[in-house]
Amino acid sequence: MSYFDAASGAPLHPVARQALLASLDEGWADPSRLYREGRRARMLLDAAREAAAEAVGCRPDELTFTSSGTRAVHSGIAGATGGRRRVGRHLIVSAVEHSSVLHSAELFEVTEVPVDRTGAVSAQSYVDALRPDTALACLQSANHEVGTLQPVAEVAVACRAAGVPLLVDAAQSLGWGPVEGEWSLLTGSAHKWGGPSGVGLLAVRKGVRFSPQGPADERESGRAPGFENLPAIVAAAASLRAVRAEAAQEALRLRELTERIRARVPRLVPDVDVVGDPERRLPGIVTFSCLYVDGETLLHELDRAGFSVSSGSSCTSSTLTPSHVLKAMGVLSEGNVRVSLPPGTPAEEVDRFLEVLPGAVAAVREKLGAPTPSAVVREDALVVDALGKRCPIPVIELAKVIGDVPVGGTVRVLSDDEAARLDIPAWCEMREQEYVGEEPADRGSAYVVRRIS
Repeated sequence: MSYFDAASGAPLHPVARQALLASLDEGWADPSRLYREGRRARMLLDAAREAAAEAVGCRPDELTFTSSGTRAVHSGIAGATGGRRRVGRHLIVSAVEHSSVLHSAELFEVTEVPVDRTGAVSAQSYVDALRPDTALACLQSANHEVGTLQPVAEVAVACRAAGVPLLVDAAQSLGWGPVEGEWSLLTGSAHKWGGPSGVGLLAVRKGVRFSPQGPADERESGRAPGFENLPAIVAAAASLRAVRAEAAQEALRLRELTERIRARVPRLVPDVDVVGDPERRLPGIVTFSCLYVDGETLLHELDRAGFSVSSGSSCTSSTLTPSHVLKAMGVLSEGNVRVSLPPGTPAEEVDRFLEVLPGAVAAVREKLGAPTPSAVVREDALVVDALGKRCPIPVIELAKVIGDVPVGGTVRVLSDDEAARLDIPAWCEMREQEYVGEEPADRGSAYVVRRIS
């Protein structure tokens, strides 16, 4: 089985395994105690903090270990806004932030900064969003679904000039290198770089106003209550140092493999949209969407063929709404596949994936291509009734009948699936047809497409 979902969780690094086993014997005591076992545990904790701080690019006393990356984000946002509560309750976030950031932001007044079709924000958009009552700005270092790198350094300059702290979610990028720029707060998650799950990092620069929320606790500077999971912390710090030592060479190798996927998938599979920035991106992530394909079904086909990949498609077992990242980018969401290669992935496995993919897509399309569209001609327009049908069926039916109207004629697709609001405009751009817009209907919405070729 080839595991191609490192962006969700990387396999445990051998160094992490060794450090975890060793510290189970040496680091079980309370590091706050003064007897021998406690002093030994304190030395391990201090060494782990120093190693992690060096990798992050901060002082050891600026770094806190938390119980997860999500907890680090929640604590970071709560503490930063608590420290600036007199300024206001306005937050700035990008439209493609991780859900942990977006869920935390729901408690505040939020300006959501849009992204372009590659998934990147512009620094100017953050400048334009700044207000006198802005308490905090948040920006990920790299996107978790498409791999696009964000202009953190430029945004940090703008925020610092306005006196607004910038929190950077560096979960996806921290294993590849430190985050550039004068950020104020930074978070990370160990299981993203090959450390054990259940360990997060929160770095808060000196001088940043920070007020931990919730009941007071004496551990981790009061920012992460509860007894430290010392063996996991030691393993997380050791693995971060190890992957950093290998990062430069491995990044070159994985970038070549993802470039191979980006170049060959559109040639091997028709009607595919490769998304994300082609240049400014993480080394191991490549994402593409296939027209007329159900994402969940495609993932099952690839799983049977021996490949573990993930999807931001609207049709997954966990949600029936489109990925907020793909939606913000305005790209196709149906049939979405994210390939994220863990370090050490053999080139032969990538080649085998490229051999299997065309057949898997063709099999899914054959299964979904059977429905006969319900079409009615009304004057110069054709109406496709796709009510009650989940994407990609409305798009499949649109594609089947677009040739039945003359150039300049329109097709009105009736659909009550939210994904159609994203996928039909994306289909029009891919197939060089004109998306006229959305109109109200008795049920759902009518999506109007004009044939121009």
